[in-house]
Amino acid sequence: MLTLIILLSYLTLFRAKIKYKIRFFKGKTNLPFSYAPTMNKTKQFSALDRYKVIRPFLEKQTTLANLATTNNINVRTLRRWIRQYKADGMKGLERKTRKDKGSHYNLSEVQQQIIEALVLQKPPLSFTAIHRKFVTIAEKKGWTVPSYFVVRDIAHQIDADLLMLAHKGSKEYAQVYELLHRQESGNQNEVWQADHTPLDIALLDEKGQSRKPWLTIIIDDYSRAISGFFLSFEAPSALHTALALRQAIWRKANTKWIVCGIPQVLYTDHGSDFTSKHIETVCADLKIQLVFSTVGKPRGRGKVERFFLSVNQLLLMNLDGYAPPYSKLLKATLTLADFSKLLESFIVEQYHYKVHSTTGQEPLKRWTSNSFLPQLPNSLEQLDLLLLTVPKPRKVRRDGIYFQNFRYIHTTLAGYVGESVVIRYDPRDLAQISVFLNHKFVCPAICQELAGHTISLKEIIKARRSKKRELRQIINRRQVLLSDIFSNRVESAPAKKTSTLKKYENE
Repeated sequence: MLTLIILLSYLTLFRAKIKYKIRFFKGKTNLPFSYAPTMNKTKQFSALDRYKVIRPFLEKQTTLANLATTNNINVRTLRRWIRQYKADGMKGLERKTRKDKGSHYNLSEVQQQIIEALVLQKPPLSFTAIHRKFVTIAEKKGWTVPSYFVVRDIAHQIDADLLMLAHKGSKEYAQVYELLHRQESGNQNEVWQADHTPLDIALLDEKGQSRKPWLTIIIDDYSRAISGFFLSFEAPSALHTALALRQAIWRKANTKWIVCGIPQVLYTDHGSDFTSKHIETVCADLKIQLVFSTVGKPRGRGKVERFFLSVNQLLLMNLDGYAPPYSKLLKATLTLADFSKLLESFIVEQYHYKVHSTTGQEPLKRWTSNSFLPQLPNSLEQLDLLLLTVPKPRKVRRDGIYFQNFRYIHTTLAGYVGESVVIRYDPRDLAQISVFLNHKFVCPAICQELAGHTISLKEIIKARRSKKRELRQIINRRQVLLSDIFSNRVESAPAKKTSTLKKYENE
């Protein structure tokens, strides 16, 4: 009988203990934190929580017994926490890691490396597949076979960056773990960044059709102030970049937009418009260092890309014709000229006076700090000569200079017949070219056929293609006619009529 009573007592105590553990790991205790295995607490957070538990006792607000009852923690545990806190402070409350953590008994270093090699395979394998493969290797080598949980534990200890590089490749690894070098300028106009983007808005073109424009922007790296922009329906080109630079460098008509000057460095990507000989020549003439971002890694141009995001969120979304990607193109109501005025107003009156989160200052205020004086070209004409003209070597003939199948003449050229000169021309107007010899201006040369008209190189190329297309159509019609003749599809001449009378052999 006594044995039965003792057995029932043990069963009752065991049942109560199990019920308490279930409540404890479900977080139903009065603790401010839980020791449940699924919780992933950091060491500092665990130490802080332990301090919160013992803090009322340290401040003599309650007794140790009440503290143990309230939080369902053993008194000896609380005494240990108090002793550790008084000895080492918050560091003493941190959880102590096992000295043998990370070591796996019965496994040599080579065996662990083999398991790691299986984990780093591409494509990645499941833990079960890794364990099975290692079991096969271990049986062949006569090694002790580890459990599935040991293999999984080794896999979990591999660094995340190593797993990313092995499974995702160097590109994904670089996006997450590779260190970034953020070049910060120390002064105004030290570095300018230039870039293009299609805008999410529909505008009316010259034919009245709805189209999305391209924006070329130039931003000062130090202040984040905008120095110039250019809008066009055409894809980005070297001319667009030159026109944006023209506005950026020279003084603006808008007196509130004072950002100008010649930068020391122009930072761009590897687009054909930036790597063209025209832009290289422009930067060489203006003594601007042209720097390109790393191929395939445009992160260094995040400052100008952030401005594009500001334009989209603060300006475009509030205008008629806003058309985000993958949406239906809406009917446009604004022209390119109308939108250009709105964009300039946004830059000058809003963006330049909005405190930047990185610099902590307004872009315009930061650009004008330290009594900064920008360096400017001697004249707008000199700037236009460098930015808006393209140099080409040509030879002076007796009847003038030939360029793009047009003849340019000037009386001054009579003294330079046979000389090799350099001409500069504006792609927007080929009616006149400028002639240089040994970097000195000689004279302007005029094409009499284009005199009095403004004809761009683009229009001339379009006219040439149209003429060539007409000639090609004539050639195609003649070839079709020739093939019809050889295939007997062309009507032949009528044959002569023969007599229908019978003729006898002896006649």
